[in-house]
Amino acid sequence: MFRRILAAAVLVATAGVLTLAVWPQLFGLERTPLVAQVVSLRGLAIVVAAVLVVVLIVIALATRAARRFSASLAVMLIVFGALTLALLGTRGAGGPGFETAGDSDITVLSWNTLGDAPGAGGIAALALAEHADIVVLPETSAAAAEAAANVMMQRGQKMQVLHLSLDKISKARTTSLLISARLGSYKLDDSVGTTHPLPSLLARPTDGTGPVIVAAHPVAPVPGEMAHWRAGLTWLADRCELPNVIVAGDLNSTLDHYSGLRAGSTGDLGDCRDAALATGNAAVGTWPTALPSLIGAPIDHVLASDGWKVTGFRVIASNDGSGSDHRPVVAQLHPLR
Repeated sequence: MFRRILAAAVLVATAGVLTLAVWPQLFGLERTPLVAQVVSLRGLAIVVAAVLVVVLIVIALATRAARRFSASLAVMLIVFGALTLALLGTRGAGGPGFETAGDSDITVLSWNTLGDAPGAGGIAALALAEHADIVVLPETSAAAAEAAANVMMQRGQKMQVLHLSLDKISKARTTSLLISARLGSYKLDDSVGTTHPLPSLLARPTDGTGPVIVAAHPVAPVPGEMAHWRAGLTWLADRCELPNVIVAGDLNSTLDHYSGLRAGSTGDLGDCRDAALATGNAAVGTWPTALPSLIGAPIDHVLASDGWKVTGFRVIASNDGSGSDHRPVVAQLHPLR
């Protein structure tokens, strides 16, 4: 009798945990420890569930006493995997096509370079290849960003360089931003503050006509930094209430984490729309490069307010050997007004 009660309790608990892992927003727990990490790696969770199903089936076939219990767990994991796969299917596993760019379109490139790992030449080469107008570079030093801009200028692409550093030693605590001269002059707005302990910066056009640009890098949801991580996402959601804004960078978060950040908002993060979701690419992982993209975490983003239409988005896998643990992302945006 006791074994049956214990088995039932384990099954009920497992069902609860798996339900939470599939849709933590149902309980408002998407930004809590452990849950936040699990939902970041939904593709990997499917793989782990599949392996466990095989193990449980073997146990069920080999052990009559544990057959019913093992089979029940296996069915739960199969349902979990199917629901998670269906969710990822709605977000899209790859739609890399781009519309033909118009003169007013803007191309945004974001790449966490892991402390200048690809080098200034590698950063410049990718930016030039993608015809990027905005290049967001979390964990890229001011010196590397300036050097990359110099390489681009030598090849006919003049870029303004802005950066924000919270530490003169750790490159991880610097975020750099390159902006094409064709978009006009920009300046940092220090009045809005930043994220901590990793910086995000906001740049405004000096003539007031272009989009506000946010180069984002909230800290990862690791033990000891959960409060800073949540505060960083709230800071970004607040920036997304601006009427004409483009946000890009390593947001250390997925679409699952944005639920309920801003009451009444109509976008994916505040009033910003996620370019990956808009183009069927939101299930493609950008971190870490050691994992295949379909089981990695899609934590690098380009988002824009409703004055922009996303006309292309792609996760770039060709630079996986560059030294960074993040894949770059590029988006093409078309102004609607």
